[in-house]
Amino acid sequence: MSNQNVTYHEYDVVIVGAGGAGMRAAIEAGSDTKVAVVSKLFPTRSHTGAAQGGMAAALANVEEDSWEWHTFDTVKGGDYLVDQDAAEILAKESVQAVIDLENMGLPFNRTPDGKIDQRRFGGHTRDHGKAPVRRSCYAADRTGHMILQTLYQNCVKLGIEFYNEFYVLDLAMNDGKPSAVVAYELATGDIHVFAAKSIIFATGGFGKIYKTTSNAHTLTGDGVGIIYRKGLPLEDMEFYQFHPTGLAGLGILLSEAARGEGGILRNASGERFMERYAPTIKDLAPRDMVARAMANEVREGRGAGPNKDYVYLDLTHLEPAVIDAKLPDITEFARTYLGVEPYTEMVPVFPTAHYAMGGIPTNIKAEVLSDNDTVVPGLYAAGECACVSVHGANRLGTNSLLDINVFGKRAGQYAVEYAKTAKQVPVPKNAADEVISMLEKVRKAKGKEKVAVLRRELQETMDKNAQVFRTEETLTEAYDKIQELRARYENISIQDQGKRFNTDLLEAVELGFLLDLAEVTVITCRERRESRGAHLREDFPNRDDKKFMVHSMAYLKDKAQKETGSNIAIGWKPVVVTNYQPMERKY
Repeated sequence: MSNQNVTYHEYDVVIVGAGGAGMRAAIEAGSDTKVAVVSKLFPTRSHTGAAQGGMAAALANVEEDSWEWHTFDTVKGGDYLVDQDAAEILAKESVQAVIDLENMGLPFNRTPDGKIDQRRFGGHTRDHGKAPVRRSCYAADRTGHMILQTLYQNCVKLGIEFYNEFYVLDLAMNDGKPSAVVAYELATGDIHVFAAKSIIFATGGFGKIYKTTSNAHTLTGDGVGIIYRKGLPLEDMEFYQFHPTGLAGLGILLSEAARGEGGILRNASGERFMERYAPTIKDLAPRDMVARAMANEVREGRGAGPNKDYVYLDLTHLEPAVIDAKLPDITEFARTYLGVEPYTEMVPVFPTAHYAMGGIPTNIKAEVLSDNDTVVPGLYAAGECACVSVHGANRLGTNSLLDINVFGKRAGQYAVEYAKTAKQVPVPKNAADEVISMLEKVRKAKGKEKVAVLRRELQETMDKNAQVFRTEETLTEAYDKIQELRARYENISIQDQGKRFNTDLLEAVELGFLLDLAEVTVITCRERRESRGAHLREDFPNRDDKKFMVHSMAYLKDKAQKETGSNIAIGWKPVVVTNYQPMERKY
């Protein structure tokens, strides 16, 4: 492809991804250094905008609360796989994170005396688990949307440079250090190389490995996949959260805020079944427990509907004025997508793939790790693509919007600190060659396989075999199917041969990342022979702290590994324990 245009740029800090974590990092870095944000979407289209419920912080505006209680809830909610030093930082810095957003202009809901209002959310308690507590700061059920708009406005105010609709496809390394990212410009088909002293990945999740998901079509795990292809590890990929209340059959999310405001889950006979599973906090138990309970009700024949394949979310006992004021989007979704009137009818719901607890391993400075504790100098990650392990085996609701703000800010701070003294790592002369040849290979492919067909088959096998319930048998079936799809992926073709906004080409490249991440997910699920948090192995139903009180670390290797039967090697990393020893999880 000799006529390919390649443009070079140089910055102090380059941020990949313009969601909440990326833009919070940009605000922190932008006043001190030359910063670029490179995103495959326009920033306000990022998936942070879909987050509905709120952002946890122990402000104690409505009732007594403390950061220690928040830390405990986060550790217990994550089934003790949380790194407790990171959880302490998350909880301690939560109050300032909310105040930062308020000072930037975010319109939080207010109490009658003008303070930021707070509501209940699953797994958040007072006195180390004694009763639910009001900890979630919110802006109706559009909190993520408000955060995204507020951060973007403040980036514009600071003059941050955005490269919108630039799809980052590679990380150029030189002697083990990052030197640049390589991006494909959607509007022109040109290649751009962004050299930087510090590089921050904030590229979000990879929910599109599943068919039924709350994630947008663009969440294909590109950033996580790039890091993995560089031979760096991915941490805790077996832990994928299934949000309890997706609209049945569609996966479109109804926020946990609905249960925070008093919504009740009921089975076909109208029973409030969560009283059997979590007698103390019922419908506000952590998401993994609620999702399992819902799936179990359906499996045991208590599901509703013609196929008995969902349960109900009941809001009919709430005042319409409360619903309209605090849950406007949720009720509109039910009306629009299912034709259900939440004032008078119960809403059909079932768990949907929602959030990756695992991802790119980082320390509490958001520095990316090349093994259990070795830092990759100048490389950072924050948000859902990263695993600092504040979420462990199961993330608590409202801790994700907190995570992107706390660790997005930290990534920006430490990236600037590094960039001020570091020298630019020389960019390899052939930095763009790999991306150019990959794109040309896809563009010129003349095979018979369709990308959409392969993607659908991948998502269907993941839904069937690696969702809420898993066994060795189902995971092996998923693995075998992924290997078949990999072989067929080599025989794809695309229709659009053009360079401008070639979504055909884009989706073919994205499928490559999805296949990689689905394979890592299935292998790590198979290697963790216990049940913990969102990972439920029916053939190993108990939590095993003697063997598996550790994080998994998955590496891409050239040669097949005996222990996994694939080219993925699995290592294990100790969990950081400070104050809370593992206990039985009762709610």
